Amino acid sequence: MSEIGHRKNDHINAVLKSDVRSRKTTGLEAVVFEHVALPELDFENIDLTCPFLGYTLQAPFLVSSMTGGLGIAKHINETIAEVCQSLQICLAVGSQRIALEENQQDGLNKHIRRLAPSVPILANIGAAQLRLLNETGSLLKLIDMIEADALIIHLNPLQEVLQPGGDKDWSGVLNQIDIAVRSLATPVIVKEVGFGISARVAKQLWNVGVKIIDVAGSGGTSWAAVEAARAPSDLTREVAETFRDWGISTAQSIRMIDDLQCGIQIIASGGLRTGLEAAQAIRLGASLAGFAAQLLPAAVEGAESLNAAISKLMTELRIAAFCTGSASITELKRAAIL
Repeated sequence: MSEIGHRKNDHINAVLKSDVRSRKTTGLEAVVFEHVALPELDFENIDLTCPFLGYTLQAPFLVSSMTGGLGIAKHINETIAEVCQSLQICLAVGSQRIALEENQQDGLNKHIRRLAPSVPILANIGAAQLRLLNETGSLLKLIDMIEADALIIHLNPLQEVLQPGGDKDWSGVLNQIDIAVRSLATPVIVKEVGFGISARVAKQLWNVGVKIIDVAGSGGTSWAAVEAARAPSDLTREVAETFRDWGISTAQSIRMIDDLQCGIQIIASGGLRTGLEAAQAIRLGASLAGFAAQLLPAAVEGAESLNAAISKLMTELRIAAFCTGSASITELKRAAIL
């Protein structure tokens, strides 16, 4: 296995076996719904559907990017695709860097689309790698590789600067995102990996044509802590641990971007663990709620376990809608908060 492949497997193991959560919260606990003791609704008829990229999702959920490596990653990605198709929700693959640079597409090929033929699939590449690709053809290859409906470009400067061999030169990245947006027919989504996106950065992205942003705020998996867990020396581990709690909380990031009122569609991820937190994020202005580390153990276990875990999230979201008197996701966006 290549160095990148080992790195991706290290990341999975760190999330599964080590304490790599930020000590900060998502901030979503501050969103307190007014309890509606007379909802005047039939619980079973609450409509959780929502539109996304031309599809109708059965719930506003995204199984967020987890891994683009080899080995166990193939099983994880195929399990996610199978379950997302069954539940009719969106999925995003992890970074396809290894598939592009080393032509190792194990688990990241058209088989993903065959497993999930009627739901949105999001391709994924790191922003720092855009500078190295130098051609739109490589991005088109990423999209065609899995017949994706959109391309995620993930921003992870803190993780890159902390990890041995990381990409530390981020000059010109915004220009490369601009080129990608103008060159591709499919939408470009920009996301963080767990440290949040500020209003200033969101405005920069909007100005180059990015219409969808996944905030991926702090309060969940800290990729600084992940890099600390796999650090090769005490010194590098201590430096990484210094930044465990770095970042903008998920709630704060959603608020800041929503306050811009410029039409950016927001995906909320970063530490979400329940359907109630999904409801809180949606009330703040998000269109979709993304889950990653919360679902990773279930994805490793298999399709039945993952289906049960996501179904639980759907039930929790439905209960939140019911107890706020919201008959639909549209109404939940306007639910009274205290």
